[in-house]
Amino acid sequence: MSSGQPLLSPSEPSSVVHHCRSPRSLDSIGFLDRNVSVSSSDVEEGQSGRIDHEEDKEEEATTVVGTDFGLSPFERRHPHPTDKKFRSAELHIPQQFSLAHPTKERRNFVSGGAMELHNNSRSASSFEISGEKFHKSSRARSKSAIFENNLLCEENARLVYINDPWKTNDNYEFTGNEIRTSKYTLITFLPKNLFIQFHRVAYLYFLAIAALNQLPPLAVFGRTVSLFPLLFVLCVTAIKDGYEDWRRHRSDRNENNREALVLQFGEFRMKSWKKIQAGEVVKIHADESIPCDMVLLCTSDPSGLAYIQTMNLDGESNLKTRYARQETTSSVFEGCSEFGLIKCEQPNRNIYEFTATMEFNGQQFPLSQSNIVLRGCQLKNTDWIIGVVVYAGQETKAMLNSAVSPCKRSKLESYMNRETLWLSIFLFIMCLVVALGSGFWLQRHKKQLDTSPYYRKRDFNKAPHKNYKYYGIPLESLISFLSSVIVFQIMIPISLYITMELVRLGQSYFMIEDRHMFDSSSGSRFQCRSLNINEDLGQVRYVFSDKTGTLTENKMEFRRASVYGKNYGSSLPVGDLIHDHSVQDTGCKRKSQVLVDLELMELLHQKAKGDETIAAHEFFLALAVCNTVVPIHGAEEDLGAIEYQGESPDEQALVCAARAYGYTLFERTSGHVVIDVKGEKLRLDVIGLHEFDSVRKRMSVVIRYPNNDVKVLVKGADTSMFSILANYERVDQLRQETHSHLIEYSQQGLRTLVIAAKDLTDTELDQWQQRYGDASTSLIDRAAKLRLTASLIECNLNLLGATGIEDKLQDGVPEAIEALREAGIKVWVLTGDKQETAISIGLSCKLLTADMRQIIINGHSEDECRNLLADAKAKYIMRSMNKADEKVNREDENVNPYLAMAYDPKLSFQEDMMVPCAPLALIIDGNSLVYILEKDLESDLFDLAIACRVVLCCRVAPLQKAGIVDLIKSRTDDMTLAIGDGANDVSMIQMADVGVGICGQEGRQAVMASDFAMGQFRFLKRLLLVHGHWNYQRVAYLVLYNFYRNAVFVLMLFWYILFAAFSTTSALTDWSSVFYSVIYTSIPTIIVGILDKDLSHRTLLKHPKLYGVGHRHEAYNMRLFWFTMVDTLWQSLALFYVPLLTYKEGTIDIWSIGSLWTIAVVILVNIHLAMDIQRWVFVTHLAVWGSIMITYACMVVLDSIPVFPNYGTIYYLVTTARYWLTILLIIVVGLLPRFLVKVMSQAFWPSDIQIAREAERLDKRRGFLRRKPGHEPDHDAF
Repeated sequence: MSSGQPLLSPSEPSSVVHHCRSPRSLDSIGFLDRNVSVSSSDVEEGQSGRIDHEEDKEEEATTVVGTDFGLSPFERRHPHPTDKKFRSAELHIPQQFSLAHPTKERRNFVSGGAMELHNNSRSASSFEISGEKFHKSSRARSKSAIFENNLLCEENARLVYINDPWKTNDNYEFTGNEIRTSKYTLITFLPKNLFIQFHRVAYLYFLAIAALNQLPPLAVFGRTVSLFPLLFVLCVTAIKDGYEDWRRHRSDRNENNREALVLQFGEFRMKSWKKIQAGEVVKIHADESIPCDMVLLCTSDPSGLAYIQTMNLDGESNLKTRYARQETTSSVFEGCSEFGLIKCEQPNRNIYEFTATMEFNGQQFPLSQSNIVLRGCQLKNTDWIIGVVVYAGQETKAMLNSAVSPCKRSKLESYMNRETLWLSIFLFIMCLVVALGSGFWLQRHKKQLDTSPYYRKRDFNKAPHKNYKYYGIPLESLISFLSSVIVFQIMIPISLYITMELVRLGQSYFMIEDRHMFDSSSGSRFQCRSLNINEDLGQVRYVFSDKTGTLTENKMEFRRASVYGKNYGSSLPVGDLIHDHSVQDTGCKRKSQVLVDLELMELLHQKAKGDETIAAHEFFLALAVCNTVVPIHGAEEDLGAIEYQGESPDEQALVCAARAYGYTLFERTSGHVVIDVKGEKLRLDVIGLHEFDSVRKRMSVVIRYPNNDVKVLVKGADTSMFSILANYERVDQLRQETHSHLIEYSQQGLRTLVIAAKDLTDTELDQWQQRYGDASTSLIDRAAKLRLTASLIECNLNLLGATGIEDKLQDGVPEAIEALREAGIKVWVLTGDKQETAISIGLSCKLLTADMRQIIINGHSEDECRNLLADAKAKYIMRSMNKADEKVNREDENVNPYLAMAYDPKLSFQEDMMVPCAPLALIIDGNSLVYILEKDLESDLFDLAIACRVVLCCRVAPLQKAGIVDLIKSRTDDMTLAIGDGANDVSMIQMADVGVGICGQEGRQAVMASDFAMGQFRFLKRLLLVHGHWNYQRVAYLVLYNFYRNAVFVLMLFWYILFAAFSTTSALTDWSSVFYSVIYTSIPTIIVGILDKDLSHRTLLKHPKLYGVGHRHEAYNMRLFWFTMVDTLWQSLALFYVPLLTYKEGTIDIWSIGSLWTIAVVILVNIHLAMDIQRWVFVTHLAVWGSIMITYACMVVLDSIPVFPNYGTIYYLVTTARYWLTILLIIVVGLLPRFLVKVMSQAFWPSDIQIAREAERLDKRRGFLRRKPGHEPDHDAF
């Protein structure tokens, strides 16, 4: 949100109002029909004025006409097609700016318009990023090209015949209203689910292994046993997916079987939602949900007004207004049975746009977003509405936008694939060694094959002698190779995938339950919406943050006003804080506090009507009228409290300010507004309104006073307002004075708007009305044509003044940013605010500091931007690098070697070389980014940006935010995080590696598109520094440990095969091999991955630099992988050779040595794990030592089955001392080198984590000695 950008987003419509001729004559009416057109008031984050044509198309106009009416039963109408065509759609408009004038007979009076309440920046782009790589927008088309009609063909439009679903659906076969969000059916579940699961290449690997084991020559394990690991994983995942889909089916069934009133045979009858079709007329009562997308025909409100809540659609709790057209409400009142036809656009995902026309009772008039209610919304504060269905079922905008957020993949998991490739190479080498060894052995003992007791080609036990299947040395070697692949299959740990999912699930639970990240003010708790990237939170290097609602509270308070060149509110004492006394006559109840300037109040109460007093009067009148805020009265309208409903906190703040000064918005209907001016009611007819759009960056409302004077009131950003002011001496003086006030407000961090007005002559009003006729009914480029129409009245304005609204920083923001910076995280702010406002907020939140050297890039052309970037690089970067080189040369080898480890070598040179100079801050506006991101200047911007400690982007559009994130993401390997609270942040959130949504004032679209969601920006500090660090350390160790655990088992089998004539005979039972990674050793891994903590949360928050271990990849890197593999090799040798030495003089059978190896390897890997555990709790002890007991229990059960070859083995072994001595020697010999390395490393080369851990233990000991009796220890929270 931005101070300089009032009201809507770039995709929001720019609308004026069109009133079609009533079927009754004007003489019978006696006055012009009055309609209101009011736009949404969210102050949008400043958007660049240069927007591609596709974005312009999204800024559609909205129109609504209403009048007083009664209601009679809706009669069934018989279809009578009309031959009336879309004149505006077929009209060829020349390349000049003028629009064709309608004929006099067809000329329409503009007396009202749309009351569409969009939310700021809820553009279609919010839904279309979907994880795809950011695409640069094309250059803006010329205005002449914009206004060319591309002529939407009649056959491309959707035709909906009102109250005739048979004709509507017979011609076009529209979908029914039944929805389906489930993935599977009973028939498709098994094949579809298996197809999805086998997208993991590892599953294909294990499927191939299981298939090979089914071949008789390769049946190393039992055929059933070999399928068990893969079947287990597939079944667990299938059960989870099936349960989730069953819940979807249940939800779909409940939704489809809901009922609504549908017009059938002349009366409204209940009908299930799934049977509703396009063209049917539906009646909805208060607090009921809308079953499909419907165009309003009439409402219980006399003016055709209806209030809806779109929380289920976009998460916004504020009520929005929708209108029924006057033509339809009047016809319903008169019991009209005329046929109606709606021609609308094809179904699309843009919930903030609807373009259509209606032919009704011989008239043709436009429809817009303010005339349609969407599926999923709820009717509020309105008794009932009646509408015709235009989109149903899967074609509704809600269902078209039900796509899930793009799937993101953990960077650690991608690194894990690299190590998996190395393990595959090891596996291939081992299998090749076995195959070659087998071939050499067979060749060497070729003559003894028939007589060798353990390897014979012929069976001499039976007569006649039967030959075993012997395929010759080459094939036997190939069979040995394939058999080895089966034996060594767990070298690639299939259980790692499920283990990681369970660990991430447990980590998410503790993050959600963290009481330190619960926002008591909003009652929102932390949310984990993605379970794939928990560990990425510990490696974030860049944070891209929105400002309004993310760093600030988005709770606006009116602070300053510049009226007719005079500054007010600069020095208000606390005693001037008033509540209700300025509006006591109206009986209104204020929800916010306003600082009232007594001097300005006295000016408004002066009886003498000078220019300054008149300007002040029109100034506050504009604040009260030029908005979309709707007053909601209590039970007793005169005495009850007024509650203002508006989508924008900015507009609510302005309306509250106007009320505090005596201008109370008391009533708003579709045709007029009532303002209580110092106790007297003033009724103003609203003739029309132009919505805010990102090109004009302003909104305007045309009103008629009781004396028939017509005036246009305009408010908008200073950059767009100053260029359309009248050009005479007094206005120029006011412009200069107001401009100086705006600079002062921006420096204080206030959001600014400029207010202006103009009297309209009859000629100007008539010309504007004429131009609007064709523009409002056009299905092509309606928004662009309406902008041209708006320019007829938004010119030569008289400047009234400006406003300054305060948006306070959230609690803890400066401290959080400072901690993130100490942690080595770069914080970039991407905002739509004015440059001065953004700089002021940056200073107050400690993003910018006084010692920083600011580099400002404000270019207005490609060449200018190129020159600015080149000058900045030459002036700051090269000079800094030269100074750094001189320092390095002087210090030579005295440089601390650990300093180089602080950053990624790919980027560290420029960053570290900046140390001797003053830190740099880059400030760039959205206009410059238009040229930079679309041309070959990206590399220059990248070089300059990474050399700066802070980057502040002002006046940026939503897609430019995504472009900035992509600039870093595509050119570096650093982890990026984007955080925002509005729909204009969705593209940025989805583009970043990690997306965080704030549950703020701007709805929940950012939350719904995010990976994680929380209530306050300050929680980001704990999320990254604490939970991010823990998760990264845990998952990194989990992956390495799983590689070690499976590799040591496989290598042990490999050494045995080398000693068994290179045969693939295994000393372990089939079940022991399967249970090893699934049961024997899996539980401790999961528990440690969830609960282990290397440091307490207090230590991590106290020393943010400890977060740097994630940047330096200290917990998971190639060096650690190879160290782990060397350690694994040694431990496997200890496992194999120690029993050979201890039983060298004795006798032991193959199954006994297999049982010994099974229990020894389980004990070894668990003690290995225990050596690395930093935090022991009861559950950890239970998991580690309990898994050993479970292993013994399973072995006892398996050795008690007579049909197994290892029957009774364990009962004999445990009774011998040599058995226990062998296990003890294996543990000591296997883990002694690791123990010595750990001791030496911690004693002589301690890491930051180890030093902090020692300091933490010393503090705990001191605290324990000093603790008073009865004092309870404060346990760390997860």
